[in-house]
Amino acid sequence: MKTSFVPNSTLMRFFGGFTKATIESARVRPGERVSTDVPANTSGITLIRPGGRNCYPAVWTQDFAITLGTGFVTPEEMADHLAFIARCQNGPRERRLKSGAIIPPFAIPDHVLFNGKPVFYPGTYSSGSDQGGEPWGIVPPSNNHFDLILIAHHLWKATGDPSFLRKRLEGVSMIERLRRAFLVPRADAETGLIFTDSSRRAVGFIFCDSIYMTGYLLFASLLRWRAARQLADLERALKNGKKAETWLESTKLIPGAVAATFSEPARIGAWLMAATQVGRQPDVWGTIYALYLGILSKKAARSALAEIVKALEEGTILYLGAVRHVPTNHDYSAATAWEKSPTEHNAYQNGAYWHTPAGWLISVLATDHPDWARRIFQDMITHFREEDFRKGPEFNAPWECFGLNGRVQRNPLFLGSVVVPYGVLRGMK
Repeated sequence: MKTSFVPNSTLMRFFGGFTKATIESARVRPGERVSTDVPANTSGITLIRPGGRNCYPAVWTQDFAITLGTGFVTPEEMADHLAFIARCQNGPRERRLKSGAIIPPFAIPDHVLFNGKPVFYPGTYSSGSDQGGEPWGIVPPSNNHFDLILIAHHLWKATGDPSFLRKRLEGVSMIERLRRAFLVPRADAETGLIFTDSSRRAVGFIFCDSIYMTGYLLFASLLRWRAARQLADLERALKNGKKAETWLESTKLIPGAVAATFSEPARIGAWLMAATQVGRQPDVWGTIYALYLGILSKKAARSALAEIVKALEEGTILYLGAVRHVPTNHDYSAATAWEKSPTEHNAYQNGAYWHTPAGWLISVLATDHPDWARRIFQDMITHFREEDFRKGPEFNAPWECFGLNGRVQRNPLFLGSVVVPYGVLRGMK
């Protein structure tokens, strides 16, 4: 009888302590600053940034949201950050910036500086009119609008109390802010899929924010499907059953549309592609996440899982328990993994390896391929133990990402590399 993979309890105790310590390293208390050339935390609350040491002098919407599955962030911190970010939501008028960027009504910032000023685009710490524009997008990233809902959903689950959703923040209730945020990213009226084009291009997912994509976007569409279910939960908690059904109805066709829109088996096998115009490479993270969400039909899921296992056997997506965005045998060319990116090949989002999606991968392998799940888990933990930042200043794990043989390591003490996999694995029994 086949036995599903369950994480070793001793290794999970290490992983839990390591994750908790990494989050603590990222806390910035009132009055503190991460370096002398950036603003101090004048928010009046303890803020959690995406990494430790002298990196990241701001709070990122997505990066905070993904910490909340760990159990190491308090409900008070969730509520503080939810208000800190939501207060920066754009108002009812579109804003056109000198950079050529456009901030739509009710848009959610990508990150918020320690002084409370919003930055709506990746790639900058400027909150002024020079932020945004290509290569970071004409309108703000799609994912942040759905990640604000994720924060609120975690807060409700942690407390069981939906009353915070009725409270007004500068005249607008939190639930209304979430509703308006959900509607900002452009979605196809028929399928519910997120789309973008060159005239109003938006990054779909922050962990691909340096990659230029257009057309229908896989990962952003998956996030929209997830957010609709979470928003429906919050509406039901407020006894708004009809409103809940509205959100579910608007995304009910996404599962079927994902398989139909992002598949091209003759060219890429059972992988799902990241985008349908520019950026048609196989999306390893997106395919794994679609399986993790359970959004694919049984037949499509079996094929996708078989494609993943084949890639693991061929060594095209995994290194030290970390996962590449594009399989090495599907790089766009010898010079780049993606069709269009300013990033060096085999570095950062253009071919480096990340632990962020490892938990999803382990989870989807656990039942039918427990040996692979165990190997990936053990390789990841071995890497963390060898380079554990708690050993001293010359140790830097968890890295944001890295290349083969210690090359192009980027950003030490990066929360996403531990909080996402730990949040998944702690729930596996």
